[in-house]
Amino acid sequence: MVSSKIKSSGFSLAKHKELTGDDFYDVKTIGNLTVAIVCDGVGSATEGAQAAKRTVQYLMNNLKKCPKTWSLEKSILSFIKSINDILYEESQINYECSELVTTLTIVVIEGNHLYGANVGDSRVYLYREGKLNQLSTDHTMHEKGYENVLTQAIGIEKNVEPYYFENRIQKDDKILLCSDGLYTILDEEALKSNLKLGAYALVKKASKIEKENLPDDTTAVVLDIHKADELIILKMQNLLIPHNLQEGEVIDGYTLTKSLIQNDRTWLVHKKTKDYVLKFAPVEAIDDDTALDLFVKEAWNAKRLKAEFFPKAVIPKNRTVRYYVMQLFDGENLDSFLSHKHITIDDGVSLVSTLLQMSQYLLKFDLVHGDIKPPNIMIAKDENKNLEFKIIDFGSVTEIFSSNSQAGTPSFLSPERFLNESISESSEIFSIGVTLYLSLTGKYPYGEIEPFQTPSFKEAKAPSFYNKNIPAWLDSIILRSIAIDKEERYAHYSEMAYELNNPTKIKPYFMKNAPLIERSPLLFYKSAFIISIVVNFILIYIAFK
Repeated sequence: MVSSKIKSSGFSLAKHKELTGDDFYDVKTIGNLTVAIVCDGVGSATEGAQAAKRTVQYLMNNLKKCPKTWSLEKSILSFIKSINDILYEESQINYECSELVTTLTIVVIEGNHLYGANVGDSRVYLYREGKLNQLSTDHTMHEKGYENVLTQAIGIEKNVEPYYFENRIQKDDKILLCSDGLYTILDEEALKSNLKLGAYALVKKASKIEKENLPDDTTAVVLDIHKADELIILKMQNLLIPHNLQEGEVIDGYTLTKSLIQNDRTWLVHKKTKDYVLKFAPVEAIDDDTALDLFVKEAWNAKRLKAEFFPKAVIPKNRTVRYYVMQLFDGENLDSFLSHKHITIDDGVSLVSTLLQMSQYLLKFDLVHGDIKPPNIMIAKDENKNLEFKIIDFGSVTEIFSSNSQAGTPSFLSPERFLNESISESSEIFSIGVTLYLSLTGKYPYGEIEPFQTPSFKEAKAPSFYNKNIPAWLDSIILRSIAIDKEERYAHYSEMAYELNNPTKIKPYFMKNAPLIERSPLLFYKSAFIISIVVNFILIYIAFK
């Protein structure tokens, strides 16, 4: 699978009438990277085809698990040198000469940045605005008559010196990786005219010119950049990040009227006749690239996630300072609301329904909120005086199944999150359940958990223990959503939503250690009755013995 911003195609044909050739290629998405590799096994070597395949697979597998502290340049060059060592040593042991030999060209795209390297004469081209530019360099002899003799290849010598390059890419760029079998047949004009048709068209054009009898294995991979990475574009904007912000200050026409959070980075502002909320990048983002990345991602998510349960947000095009603008929601947060009253059962159902809808919506983007809790829920009354809810804090939004996210507040985290398990639908459902439990009872089901505390989870009391108005069916939904064992918890938002909408179909849920009288009163009394009869018979037997 390749990124939706990049369309890829790849095709290979063996030379002459052979069924398989010595070339090998692959294109994959690895996290936020798009990786394309073409290897041309050296035909004069006994194991050229095997070397090509193993090199591609080795690089792909290692890029999947490369250390996060390594730069892409270090990763690419280190892995190339490692596979060279492996193939060279293996050749010397098994053949006493270099037989596992292949050329290599690799491209890695992250955001709008292209990283590449090559060894040998397989090439990388960048096509932009009608011009075809070769990004790689050929490791071949320059003497006349020896132009096809390689000066470097993977596995041929103990040491290898890849040619490394980087470039910025943009919308409508096309990147071509190919073996020498292609560019020795198609000149620059033929490459340019067929490139837009993809890899298959390029290789078939070469084959047609040679009357379906290619003199060499021929491979092409084409990456078509459909869309620039908006995150990278936003990050590269030259914008100020102010150290201090003060009441009355005017920024891009917005007058700062009141700081809304203690860190003074979120402000109530006024422009023309309306009030808005401005959120500024943290001061740390001036020098900390990670902090800047997180804020840019937060602003981007705020802008693109458009649904009724989120406040509207925009990133002004002509801003001079790094911030984004949000709709002002006239109300208070749920945490403040709960400090002086509880919500009704009907409002509780409305709250959890909103949270599930929001979570389902984010799932379409492979995202989770990451920090569901009352302070991140705004509450107000609609025209019919019913409570309505909006979810805020885009800073916590992260990819589902993220295992390195610090998102979340301890009292709302599922037990497995404290064991560094990845965020999932189930762990988000736990946060939803705790939020509802707290909203209806004023109590945390497992007590309030402090930061850096390692909690021990003991079975929670049914919420109806604290609030007698909670019906049995809602009791069951809440208890299942906050189950300590995730195997007993709802696995998907849709499961919880279904039961919420079909209360008559809910099977009672009890904690593992709930007494029998709670789990099955009828069975309890039947058992007690049978036991009492047996005891009476025993007593009678003893009395008359």
